[in-house]
Amino acid sequence: MSVDLTDSEVKKQVSAFYNEIGWKMENDGFYQNARYEDLRPVSREYIHRCHLRVNHSLQPSGKFLLDAGSGPVQWPEYLTYSTNYQYRVCLDISIVALEEARHRLGDNGLYVVSDVTDLPFKADVFDGLVSLHTLHHIPPDEQPDAYAGFARVLKPERTGVVVNAWTSPMLMIRMRGLIALMDRVNGVLRRLSPRKEIQIPESVIKPPQPKPTGTFTQHITPEWLKEKLKGRVDFKIRVWRSASVRFLRSVIQPWLFGKLWLKLLYWQEERNPEYYGENGQYPMIVIQKLNSLMNRE
Repeated sequence: MSVDLTDSEVKKQVSAFYNEIGWKMENDGFYQNARYEDLRPVSREYIHRCHLRVNHSLQPSGKFLLDAGSGPVQWPEYLTYSTNYQYRVCLDISIVALEEARHRLGDNGLYVVSDVTDLPFKADVFDGLVSLHTLHHIPPDEQPDAYAGFARVLKPERTGVVVNAWTSPMLMIRMRGLIALMDRVNGVLRRLSPRKEIQIPESVIKPPQPKPTGTFTQHITPEWLKEKLKGRVDFKIRVWRSASVRFLRSVIQPWLFGKLWLKLLYWQEERNPEYYGENGQYPMIVIQKLNSLMNRE
């Protein structure tokens, strides 16, 4: 998608996408947005453990946890972030997302329709904060203010976790040759594997439907983030998940000891969270609300 849209047009497009398409439940029990994830059994344990990494950087309990760009609180692991909080405040520009979130959280949730770049809260009110795969939906020039807003609403000595994605991370660039090779191998194996012919009654055959389009995304680099947040937000870059969906779907195969390779990758990520955070696909930006920040404002 072209990025020659105004900031207002971008936000309207994102809101329309998630209200009309992204947070619609499919027949397989997953949201349409889940098609951007690798849902195969071979990758399930690795993805599950990466989701739970957020808990390592959050305060374990408190009164209010802000989920900025909450969506419907899509994955079961997401629920664990607020297990010991009294309330999870779900903020999103999609009403459909918040309605779905209410089904999961009920009275333990509070629901706010708003923009993550203009939080309607006083300073120093949240004991914890998460923002998961949200900021890449807003224009880059607004992202530094969003990070600063997250730090503003956190209580002193509390942390927030932002999961985002880098543009062309080094590790995935290095894997391009392997991905291309595995694409060819997988294609050959698919052609050689026997196929079972399934008869579909004409009564259930429907005309092809147009595929839903995606929405605005704009990834950034660690260097850009460090430059833009310097002096405004105290933060650390840690790994959330270093492997992209493209890498997982192509390279990680059950017949090639895929689960074992992912166990080894996770172990390496745990040993070197800063390296894999800056060079892998998905970083975890841990915002630290320190007392020193209050003196800058």
